[in-house]
Amino acid sequence: MANSFNKEERVAFESILEGFQDALVLSRNVGVYNTDQTMMERASDTIWRPQPYIASSIDAAPGTDISASYKDSTQLAVPSTIGFSKSVPFTLDAKELRDALQENRLADAAKQKLASDINVAIMDVAATQGTLVVKRTEAAKGFDDVAEVEAIMNEQGVVDYDRYLALSSRDYNGMASNLANGGAAAGRSFGGDKSNSAYERAFVGQVASFDTYKLDYANRLTAAAGSSITIDTRDAATNFYNPSATSTSVGGQINVDNRTDTVTVSSTTNVAAGDCFTIGNVESVHHITKQPTGQLKTFRVMSVTNGTTMVISPPIISNQVANEAAEQYKNCEVTSKAAAKAIAFLNTTTAAANPFWQKDSMELLAGRYAMPDNAGVSVLRGTTDQGIELVMQKFYDINTMTTKYRCDTLFGVVNKQPEMSGIMLFGQA
Repeated sequence: MANSFNKEERVAFESILEGFQDALVLSRNVGVYNTDQTMMERASDTIWRPQPYIASSIDAAPGTDISASYKDSTQLAVPSTIGFSKSVPFTLDAKELRDALQENRLADAAKQKLASDINVAIMDVAATQGTLVVKRTEAAKGFDDVAEVEAIMNEQGVVDYDRYLALSSRDYNGMASNLANGGAAAGRSFGGDKSNSAYERAFVGQVASFDTYKLDYANRLTAAAGSSITIDTRDAATNFYNPSATSTSVGGQINVDNRTDTVTVSSTTNVAAGDCFTIGNVESVHHITKQPTGQLKTFRVMSVTNGTTMVISPPIISNQVANEAAEQYKNCEVTSKAAAKAIAFLNTTTAAANPFWQKDSMELLAGRYAMPDNAGVSVLRGTTDQGIELVMQKFYDINTMTTKYRCDTLFGVVNKQPEMSGIMLFGQA
């Protein structure tokens, strides 16, 4: 068969796939949804994935008759797209192929790059779309930092398992230093292995219910430049949001993405996508009990529309004017309404945006290419335990005695629930 892979290449590919799977560190800690590829092609590679329902309860007493208490439920969903098509191409001529190590090294580099692309995509989505923001005024130190992340998740009703925190190398090592200097002298009583691992391998491990990971790359969030900005939180201003499953347009009913909303503010001058902020007297609530936490709700700027409007996440779902869907998905309490409530930006200093998330909030969509058989190109496929496919192809050009190689992967990343993910910023004023 023309262009058939020899045994050495097959062994090399198997090694590549194994290393590719091992390198997918962050992707092991998010949900994976394996799509029907025929359906995805017909739907422009987009599928709507449901967000978790939030149930509400009522008092049945006196008696047991609740016939007048039945209400409709609103199902929310988000668009999920297989939007990343990553490829690493390289060539080797007939002379270079005499050294099989060159082929293996190039293939190994391709594997590392594609795995990195997936990890970076997950980190980018978590860091740019997560809306829980923990601001720390000093450098990373250890337990107290992660405990703040745990607190913001707990008080807003995020489930207490499968929680992950990815830290830049400097912030992670700052926490490791705290552990390495631990022990009785520091007033801690954990075993010596914890301190030894921190000292010998700069290893932190699990802290305050979070599995921690060190990033050799991390997004940086620029300091916010906007100032003296206010927002009207009165009912008449309608800056609050009422969720809906669908909306009606000329073409009929279409699904609605409820993760963002457009609000009107006094000015958007110098405001940028990614900025984090709180609003005076707008407190977060526990998403299930709806009880205020006493802490200001954190928001992110997704984009700036014009001089007075911007898109934020999450929407201000305060149920200010009674609405069944807003009651079900209420995420904040406006404790005092006013025409000009101050917006306070949290990212006051440029710093690494360390993402954290609960596993169910993030999802990786696995894609698959359909290569024709007997088209003169040899194709090898492999799939990781998570369903992510790696494809390697080879084509020989007789005119130039050059062999073309390419390694490819197709995938998508979606943040289904931005209120179950966020970022931690250190060194903020």
